[in-house]
Amino acid sequence: MHALHRHQLAWLSRSGWSAVRARPWDVQASDCLAHWDSNGLPLVVTRQPAGAAAGCIALGLPAPARWNRRRLALQVPLADVHGYGEFPLLADMQDLLPRAARDAARTLLGRLGECHAAARAFGSYGWQAISGLDHVRTGSDLDLSIAVDGAAHADDVVRALCAFEAEQPRLDGEVMFADGAAVAWREWNEWRAGRARAVMVKRLDGVALQHDGAWCESAGTKELAA
Repeated sequence: MHALHRHQLAWLSRSGWSAVRARPWDVQASDCLAHWDSNGLPLVVTRQPAGAAAGCIALGLPAPARWNRRRLALQVPLADVHGYGEFPLLADMQDLLPRAARDAARTLLGRLGECHAAARAFGSYGWQAISGLDHVRTGSDLDLSIAVDGAAHADDVVRALCAFEAEQPRLDGEVMFADGAAVAWREWNEWRAGRARAVMVKRLDGVALQHDGAWCESAGTKELAA
């Protein structure tokens, strides 16, 4: 089985799309799925529910404004997924940001580069970069996922994120460790500063509060910038 993690992209096979679209969707959902199918767009790996059907994977489709920003959830056989990938790097999609935020984004990328970290944009900005459709709206956050090599590296990355100077979009997202465990970077900052007694750790199969740092101290590299 392919090693899965949250915010991972998944492309369905031809037979996979046929099976999905044959389900009894309403007109709006059917139209959205038809667009995704015909344009070769991916779905996203979501939290895998307990009791999911054997051999299946839970995926999501957060639709853009054209389909009222519906969130479609589905389970498909693993055999119907023909490829996996990742959300785009922030460095490759800066033109989607408001003009007033681009200098701050370039500065952030420089700081992340100094600590050998690569930021990927998920959420509305990431989806707009992938689909070319109207996912971003006024007030949308810029959600970043940044792979980190242990707690000290997460500290360096979060310091760079805290220095982001643009007011809009608001910077959000998480740091992700090698085993797929992820923490909202703002919560990590509060926890490491001693302003929170525990931190919420998100994994593919659920979430848990952690009070000590043993779970992240030995994490290895998942994806670091050169």
